[in-house]
Amino acid sequence: MHFKLLLIWFFLSSSAYYAQQITILDSKTNEPISGVSVFNASKTVFKISDHDGNVSLEYFSGGDDIIFKNLLYVRKRLSFKEIKNKKSIYLKRHIQGLNEVIVSASKFQQNQREVPQKVLQINTEEIALMNPQTSADLLGYTGNVYVQKSQLGGGSPMIRGFSANRLLIIVDGVRMNNSIFRGGNIQNIISIDPFSVDKSEVILGSGAVIYGSDAIGGVMSFLTKKPQLSLTDKLESSINLNTRYASANQEKTAHLDFNFGTKKWGFLSSASFSDFDDLRMGKFGPSDYLRYNYVDTNGGDVIKINNNNLIQKGSGYNQMSLTQKVRYNSKPDTFFDLGIYYSATSDIPRYDRLIINSEDHLKYAQWYYGPQKWFMSSLQFNDNKSSSNFYDKLNAIVAYQNFKESRNDRKFQESTLRHRNEILNAVSLNIDLEKRISNNSELFYGVEYLFNKVASDATIHDINNNTFSPTYSRYPDGGLTHSLGVYSKIKIQPRSDLVLQTGLRYNYLVLKSDFESNNAFLNLPFENANLQNGALTGDFGMSYSINDDILLKCNLSSAFRAPNIDDVGKVFDSEPGAVVVPNSNLKPEYAYGIDTGLSMHLSGRLFIDLGAFYTYLDHALVRRDFNFNGQTEIVYDGELSQVQAIQNASNAKIYGFEFGMRWQILNALCLSSQLSIIEGTEDYLGASKPARHVAPTFGNTHLIWKNQKLTVDFYLNYNDELAFNKLSVSEVNKPHLYALDSNGNPYSPSWYTLNLKSEYTINPKLKLSFGIENITNQRYRMYSSGIASAGFNSLIGLQVML
Repeated sequence: MHFKLLLIWFFLSSSAYYAQQITILDSKTNEPISGVSVFNASKTVFKISDHDGNVSLEYFSGGDDIIFKNLLYVRKRLSFKEIKNKKSIYLKRHIQGLNEVIVSASKFQQNQREVPQKVLQINTEEIALMNPQTSADLLGYTGNVYVQKSQLGGGSPMIRGFSANRLLIIVDGVRMNNSIFRGGNIQNIISIDPFSVDKSEVILGSGAVIYGSDAIGGVMSFLTKKPQLSLTDKLESSINLNTRYASANQEKTAHLDFNFGTKKWGFLSSASFSDFDDLRMGKFGPSDYLRYNYVDTNGGDVIKINNNNLIQKGSGYNQMSLTQKVRYNSKPDTFFDLGIYYSATSDIPRYDRLIINSEDHLKYAQWYYGPQKWFMSSLQFNDNKSSSNFYDKLNAIVAYQNFKESRNDRKFQESTLRHRNEILNAVSLNIDLEKRISNNSELFYGVEYLFNKVASDATIHDINNNTFSPTYSRYPDGGLTHSLGVYSKIKIQPRSDLVLQTGLRYNYLVLKSDFESNNAFLNLPFENANLQNGALTGDFGMSYSINDDILLKCNLSSAFRAPNIDDVGKVFDSEPGAVVVPNSNLKPEYAYGIDTGLSMHLSGRLFIDLGAFYTYLDHALVRRDFNFNGQTEIVYDGELSQVQAIQNASNAKIYGFEFGMRWQILNALCLSSQLSIIEGTEDYLGASKPARHVAPTFGNTHLIWKNQKLTVDFYLNYNDELAFNKLSVSEVNKPHLYALDSNGNPYSPSWYTLNLKSEYTINPKLKLSFGIENITNQRYRMYSSGIASAGFNSLIGLQVML
């Protein structure tokens, strides 16, 4: 009897310790949240949710208040009685704005409130709803990044009036920019698999102190998914399968990734494959964009009528991406990360060249990029909690990249097909450190070394007799570049409402190129080009919190871009009737800028973000007419062409305004909008002309409704007109890219699209996405683009998580 009473007493008393397990979920997406700290008010019990959002409430007392905390979510406090017998707890995300945690501005985590620059974030949830075809499209959804496309297999971002090699692309802390990134539109961003991206951060404006050359207009940082470790003694494993179909180009995409991890080791493997058919443009819009005819090369070049002139014949391609990542947690807060990335496309037709007319027929029978291949391996070491006298946090990355690309073209009814091939090997080393100097100051400092080597060759293929002969290559074969940079940046918080940041960077750059192989064809006035340049840049910024809801920012910066092998040594046809030749007498270009921002939370539901910026580009590296061996015109590819070269021959002034707002109308309903207004001029032979990469006024407006299972985003994209007198000189010379105004002059018309995206969580392991882009079937081209954007486009996707 006493034994039974003892058991009853033990059972009743143990009810104060309840070993139930709960799952912590995102209140909007119903997705599990890992890494949530769960503790009582006295912090005598402390736990963290695992990869599936699960946490045990064992050891919590019946009288405890239990607190749920994660940087990205609103802190939640519940009594034990409120939680008892519940299976799930839902957390709300912070409203986007002042308290986001970002990485790209300093390479270490900082609160958005402390960073004096404007930094955009695109998180996993937003990427899933966007369901983009490429990483270029992913950036285009922000309303702050404008994306140009010369062909379907492309996407060249424009940020605050700058593009191409004046913008920097970073993948997991490694720079993708290399010494043959050009001043024209760059398509390399499509090598980044959007399914592998966990988060993207975009610095608007200079990031030169931290990142060095090329970070003039902005930095696009892609942070890919990391292997998940087990938070228990059990092996954690997961499988994720995504499929997607889009009607406008008959896209068929499949993605698979799987993760397994122990407490110390994590492994993540992923693979994606996409097949894109020829793109169908919209039904209503300028007839100038229609594809009336095309060249059929089967059995000889014949111009054929396009039976459906909305189909952009010769635009389809396919692509695959593979990723393998390994993480080793040697001790708490110390990680080794190995990443192996590979991406390859099929041949990509260069659509903007295939639509050029010459006299009474199309100029080219063939113009295509060969397979664009990118391989990267990186080893990263992170020590996030050191007792060293020199640093508290350290991040070191050594990486190797290999780029392969080619250009192939043949004119209509000619027998010679020209192949120009490039292989570039790049090695980089980055060491970044953070040290807290005092309670109100931190020091960030680091060193970077970069090495690039270019192999370039070219052949002429006579397709009639199948013979090959050498010709001049696009770049000097064997060109080398070395870059060594050191930087330091200090953050000081003299009082609770004010944060100051300032920094300096010095870069020393060496470029060597040998033109011996090309001199046999070009008779250049020099045999090699050896450049040595130093560059010093700095910045100063402040963030001032007027109160918890109003934040004022200002940043002064200088930036630079060093001449690369593309600037110094390339030979190519830049546009019809012009040829670019090498120039060995180049120096870095510099940019000096100021940008200001005002962010406000009003009434707890309305967030407003205002910004203004101004940038002056000095000694700008631009393409201008040139004298080559005493000649201003030469015969190039059978055509008398104006000689041009990259030169430090200009300056530019870029300025603009950005407006953003987010209004949480109801708990489930949100209205957001973004508008970018940019103006810019450059010096052209002593006259002020429109700058080339200044996009028209553009933006978007989203009305988003969310509950625990369904998200619906109804949005409007819009783009203002760019009149003929607003086109740069180089764009005026490309009338085939534009519509014609009433005077017969090229211009970029205004346009808008209505769109709908939705995502439905059938159960925690199954999601369905559906969308309609360009509901009103508008026919339009993004500014400076060679291919018209998709017309009415229905999308469907399925995600299975096991």
